[in-house]
Amino acid sequence: MRAAQVVVEDLFGPVPVRPFAVRYWDGTLESPGTEVAFTLLIRRPGSLRRLLLPPSELALVEAFLHDDVDVEGDLEASAELGDLVARRIASRRDLWRLVRRVLALPYDRRPRGQREHKAEGLLGVGRIHSRRRDRAAVQFHYDVGNDFYSLWLDRQMVYSCAYFARGDEDLDAAQTAKLDYVCRKLRLRPGERFLDIGCGWGALLIHAAQHYNVHAFGITLSERQASFARARAAAAGLGDRVEIEVRDYRELNPYIRFDKIASVGMVEHVGMERLDDYFAAAYRVLEPGGLFLNHGIVAIADARPRAWHSPITDVLWRRHAFITKYVFPDGRLVPAAAMLGRAERVGFELRDVESLRDHYVTTLRHWVRRLEAQEGEAVGLVGQVIYRVWRLYMAASAHGFRTGRIGVIQSLLGKPDAEGAVELPRTRADLYR
Repeated sequence: MRAAQVVVEDLFGPVPVRPFAVRYWDGTLESPGTEVAFTLLIRRPGSLRRLLLPPSELALVEAFLHDDVDVEGDLEASAELGDLVARRIASRRDLWRLVRRVLALPYDRRPRGQREHKAEGLLGVGRIHSRRRDRAAVQFHYDVGNDFYSLWLDRQMVYSCAYFARGDEDLDAAQTAKLDYVCRKLRLRPGERFLDIGCGWGALLIHAAQHYNVHAFGITLSERQASFARARAAAAGLGDRVEIEVRDYRELNPYIRFDKIASVGMVEHVGMERLDDYFAAAYRVLEPGGLFLNHGIVAIADARPRAWHSPITDVLWRRHAFITKYVFPDGRLVPAAAMLGRAERVGFELRDVESLRDHYVTTLRHWVRRLEAQEGEAVGLVGQVIYRVWRLYMAASAHGFRTGRIGVIQSLLGKPDAEGAVELPRTRADLYR
């Protein structure tokens, strides 16, 4: 026990300065004596050894996934732990001292039988961001199952940032507001042909067809999503105005044109290497004078000046390994300037851009609370490890948005016609009526 307490102090500092409490496997509690946001639970004598060898963000995460450690209280607040550890073992001397002390800790075997969902098998599926591998990556992410997503998404199954105009709306109202906000930004009109790239479960297509009387066409790489969306459209009596296909964005027919295009939460899957292809594909199928709304998460921290050793630290700390291995294989965020620069390079004109970062913090907190409220059913559907993956991923993402490391932007891009015109009002006043 004393050896474990010494290691915890190396990692997180003396008890009085910690912003959280620690409870050990025998019930011993270390608390700073003030109200804390969460308590870190160390389940077994061997937990710390597995948590810290090798010392990396992935080791910390996998210790949580396999119940070597757990968190009572605010999981979002516990996302600070990785940064705290990284700051306290910033030198080789600190790291070596920690490793020597960790090696003195007892070793025991992790309990077996946990169901997992890892993307390591994708490494042999073609080149990164090839069509075959992108399809496998998207299917990996969404084939956790429609029933699982329905536990914590809103009733329309919108899997992207909601729009909280006041901040106190419920999730259903905020997601409906976001769908309508997208349609208003595109200034959809009756009879127009509207394309949704990465249409998910069809919510935006159905909303646009119902409320704006457009002909809506959507593409996704997930057959489960496509089947679900087709059934929803048919049930709403929109089978003649909503079409969904399983298709890669690079396979869009250049001879079929659209008046307006949206892509909401899709660009994160594309990768920096394919951004030119992505924007070029949308540009080809958009009518001159038309509008493309691109909604995507961006890497704010990556756009800021960094220390010379940061890339090396990222590799050693395996900073992106959790997301790559368990959540979004091959997905990497890019800074906003890089994304918009690629759009302009293929011919788009940036007409408007808006950050919805604060809205995503609220969205993710809703999702985490809803998932936690359905823990029993979620574990029954996907198992304890996958449940923990999603709970941790969304709580950590809320922390990333709240602290300004990542953001989300809606970019309204125009394709100028032969005269250089894009038909838009002079002001944004129509968006807020």
